[in-house]
Amino acid sequence: MRRHPPLAALHAFEAAARHDSFQRAGDELHLSAGAVAHQVKQLEAWLGMSLFQRMPRGVALNAAGRRYAEALRPILNELADVSEAARKQGDEKVVTVSATQSFATRWLMPRLGSLRDRHPQIDLRVLASTHPADFARDGVDVAIRLGTGPYPGLLVDPMLEERFFAVCSPHFAAAKDGVTKPGDLLRYTLLHDEWEVRIPRETDWVQWLQSFGVAYAANVGAKFSHTYLTLEAAASGQGIAVVPARCARALSLSPVARARCAAAGAGVLRLGAGRSGAWGVRQGAIGVS
Repeated sequence: MRRHPPLAALHAFEAAARHDSFQRAGDELHLSAGAVAHQVKQLEAWLGMSLFQRMPRGVALNAAGRRYAEALRPILNELADVSEAARKQGDEKVVTVSATQSFATRWLMPRLGSLRDRHPQIDLRVLASTHPADFARDGVDVAIRLGTGPYPGLLVDPMLEERFFAVCSPHFAAAKDGVTKPGDLLRYTLLHDEWEVRIPRETDWVQWLQSFGVAYAANVGAKFSHTYLTLEAAASGQGIAVVPARCARALSLSPVARARCAAAGAGVLRLGAGRSGAWGVRQGAIGVS
């Protein structure tokens, strides 16, 4: 059997080649520039040759890279077309929804029974993913993501407005005194999401505290690769996390800032249009909202 290069690395290379930039490719793919560079290095190692010229201020395709990019682009487009055609030949009753794990677990799953009652003719498939959905490649009908938009070429409906709380376990909250304003939280252990896929202007401790006029630049504290892990750490009394209200309610976490920081707008950063919120991305006439 012939060996094939890693598909994720091919997509990262194609985007980097098109933009002449790891940073802009990362913005498109919702990856860090470092993650794109790592994928490109994987591909270069697989091929046994360099594709980019690394310069002090960015990168540029070398001659081999230009030839490879020109040959690769139509192959990826054809693969997307063939995959989409094959997907459409499948069971038309199946609707595939892609959502982040925490959103699918805490918000979507409790509502699936109601959806089945209202639309018994639909068979639903739920995929947990934080990566941008490629509707042609991944066979996804609906993608639900936290983000600010815009999403060119897609039909986008806002689903709900997120509210982010500083939360901890009730036991942790009971043991901590002297929290009267958001800045007081800096005295305690802060828990951080550290996803590989970054969301533009996503709500983290830096943004949350800055919204109350508290300067905070360094993400000091425990770091986790997924919101679900951050929630579990907060629930077990490891520290304080900034999370969406829907997630906090599901684990009975105590909104410390809401309870003790009334002078600072109840400790809630309310996000609306132009800021991080939950969005449903819909293609065609099929949507879940």
